[in-house]
Amino acid sequence: MLRVEEVDVFYGEFQAVSGVSFQVQEGELVTIIGANGAGKSTILKALMGLQGCKRGKITFQEQDITRIATYQRARLGITLVPEGRRLFPDLTVEQNLLIGGYTRTNSTGMEKDLQRIYGLFPILTERRLQVGKTLSGGEQQMLAIGRALMANPQLILMDEVSLGLMPRYVNEVFKTIENLHTEGVTILLVEQNARKALGVADRGYVLETGRILLQDEAQKLAADPRVKKAYLGS
Repeated sequence: MLRVEEVDVFYGEFQAVSGVSFQVQEGELVTIIGANGAGKSTILKALMGLQGCKRGKITFQEQDITRIATYQRARLGITLVPEGRRLFPDLTVEQNLLIGGYTRTNSTGMEKDLQRIYGLFPILTERRLQVGKTLSGGEQQMLAIGRALMANPQLILMDEVSLGLMPRYVNEVFKTIENLHTEGVTILLVEQNARKALGVADRGYVLETGRILLQDEAQKLAADPRVKKAYLGS
């Protein structure tokens, strides 16, 4: 579904990503783990068109999307759950969700997906008339995921979904990710919490200072002594 080939990304003169290559197959849950500042979020920004690539190629569903605009990528079926959630704080839960479906024209399908999201996150049903800024951090993260699902995406990019959450909400969010994967949703997950990420993923990549250092099945990476020492605290 997604192929990234030898991508370089710069912020001015600073090179944040260097020669990164990876792929995501339809229905897979793939994670990119690494320390803060390794370039993980930059990769997602490049995939979404929020940050340009100086070199390399990004292919989605056999189409070269390296130079096309962000809104065009969204219309092709890519959606992003951004770091920090980035909700519309003064809009209600339901308004935030409906905005997630702005590219869609089928109102019947949107209503069906809205009810599906309320089924995934019952707390959002209770909070549907509350404005986003009044929700807890965990509830906001659920809303951010729900908003992305409203686009009926083919690929969801998730950026640091556990950041700043209490352990209880981290567990709930990762359980939701597992459920979406079971349903066949294709997910690329960027995450500092390597233990949680490798626990739900099919495959993983380890990113260090803008380069892919390791890649393997998630279980094998979790058992790799280098990964254990650097990211799993053991």
